[in-house]
Amino acid sequence: MRGSFVRATLAAVLLLVPLTPVPAAAQDPAPETATPSEKAAPAVSAAANWTAPLSTRGRWIVDADGDRFKLRSGNWHGASGTWNGSGSADEDANHHAGENSGRIPLGLDRAPMAEIIAGFREIGINSIRLPFSNEMIHDSVPVTDHAVAANPSLRGKTPLQVYDAVVRELTAAGLAVILNNHTNTTRWCCGVDGNERWNASRSTETWESDWLSMARRYKANPRVVGADLYNEVRRDIWDDPNWGLGDNQDWFAASQRVGDRILTEANPNLLIIVEGINWTGIPVDGLAHERPTLEPVRRLSHTLVDSGKLVYSAHFYDYTGPNHSGATGTGETTDPRYRDLTPTELIDVLNRQAFFVTDEQNQHFTAPVWISEFGIGGREETGARQRAWFENFVDHLIRTDADFAYWPLVGWHENRTGNGWALLHWDAAGNRMGLYDGDDWRATAWTRLIGGQSRTGRIAPVADWSMLSPDHGDYVQSRRMRALPDWDSGARKAVCPDGQRLLGLSHTGNRGLCSDVSAGPMWDPAAGHKAIVDERYVTPGRDWATGYTKLQCPDGHFLTGYSARGAALSAVLCAAAAPGSITGTSGRTVWFDRGDSRGSAPKGGDFAQGHYKGQCADDEYAAGIAFTGRVGSSRTPDALYCRQRS
Repeated sequence: MRGSFVRATLAAVLLLVPLTPVPAAAQDPAPETATPSEKAAPAVSAAANWTAPLSTRGRWIVDADGDRFKLRSGNWHGASGTWNGSGSADEDANHHAGENSGRIPLGLDRAPMAEIIAGFREIGINSIRLPFSNEMIHDSVPVTDHAVAANPSLRGKTPLQVYDAVVRELTAAGLAVILNNHTNTTRWCCGVDGNERWNASRSTETWESDWLSMARRYKANPRVVGADLYNEVRRDIWDDPNWGLGDNQDWFAASQRVGDRILTEANPNLLIIVEGINWTGIPVDGLAHERPTLEPVRRLSHTLVDSGKLVYSAHFYDYTGPNHSGATGTGETTDPRYRDLTPTELIDVLNRQAFFVTDEQNQHFTAPVWISEFGIGGREETGARQRAWFENFVDHLIRTDADFAYWPLVGWHENRTGNGWALLHWDAAGNRMGLYDGDDWRATAWTRLIGGQSRTGRIAPVADWSMLSPDHGDYVQSRRMRALPDWDSGARKAVCPDGQRLLGLSHTGNRGLCSDVSAGPMWDPAAGHKAIVDERYVTPGRDWATGYTKLQCPDGHFLTGYSARGAALSAVLCAAAAPGSITGTSGRTVWFDRGDSRGSAPKGGDFAQGHYKGQCADDEYAAGIAFTGRVGSSRTPDALYCRQRS
């Protein structure tokens, strides 16, 4: 909501309202009850036996051998900043929960890096989400000796050089690392703080350049496996982020563009991880506000230039809610928090907001979902609803076999008290307080989560379904076509990823659907493409749309793209098929000018909500598009010419 009537009264207030605060834990110390050698361990260890790079098959993440790789992750925070934004950054009291990271991953002042990483392995972690800020990348001020007191080899290094060392040691230990652009500026996240969007404190161009730099920086390290593009995109004082409007606040467009740039210009091996929208609207009863999360994906999903690289992510905490910002006091609304929901209500909301992406197969949006943040206070959390929420949420992670990342892994303690959210804490003398010390109520749930029954072993290849959405400009998702000259200058062009064919089209709205379903890819990479603007390839006597203009591929070719000028179809793009992959010459006309025509059980999902759609069958290919220029028509697609492959 952007109405100016709320700005004057709420701008000053909202500057002070954190949208996703982590509540401070109460002080309720518990004595240590076991020596480290006697402490319990999870049933599953973080095995290093996996082969990079990672990719996706349907809803699963797999390694290079095609075996499922479940992200059992945790967040090692600090490099993105812990300073609250006021007072001296040198004072611990001005950092979140008093934990001053010194602009680097937390805890390096208190424990050797090897000990911290061994702790991760001990509790069953196999991967690390490693936040950074854009400011950190360019920060030339060396870290203080105090910040690396337990790791003297890091003295005199810049924050980025320390980050390098952390990445190196994590991956050497067999752990996968996901780079996470958490903030623009090096400070605690996430309120109205100058870090609301990827371009809140710097230009989109600079943000993209930073990402290319980071992706290239670790390209030679195969266990750096992912690029988590930006954390908790949300409203600033004046504007909401959006998903598909094509403006400077369009998170869908920004993440699509930088994801493609990372794959094509920096590192083609990385998973591209896109988090949903964390917050829109003004958190005041009576005004529109919500936490959209991944709900927009159902109507508009990403199609990266390389299939098998997209992962979606979402965050859930007990104190937030589907329409609750998480604030207490100013900015708090009467909307229920997640902890206020019954188990059945919670499951319904979680599935609607995120888990549908993995649950619904053969859709244009089907992809792995990584719950890249969830967490709760440990020993000091005594709230019954908070504890019940955590247990119920863990149950749903197990039930759905979901990938996850706990927030956070590392924290401080003094005399066994402190913030309490971390799974592993160190005091100033280097003494560790761990999850399995016998007095942390989360241990049972964590063991259940780490050791829960999961799919393992080989994941068979599945068909990819991809949406084309040239809503505001070119949507060319073919590496081959990107390298060739513009085949319809001045028009908005849409092209399927290499190896896929066009199967569906909308009557209006310019949306398309691609897939490699049925017999898989049939194109010939060594052959060429043809841009068709007239009826020269319509076979005499085979007028499949009488009275309509027909843009048809020549025999031995199939539709892989199209272009539009305004709403009107401009041209079609035909790819040459591999020899022998297309043997049939007859076809059928699928009309969709007056209603949907997609068969009885179409796959791919609703790729153009609110518009009529036509779709060829799984064992067919589209060979032509028909439209009319008669009075009252906008030259939009009216019919597809669908041919059997053989």
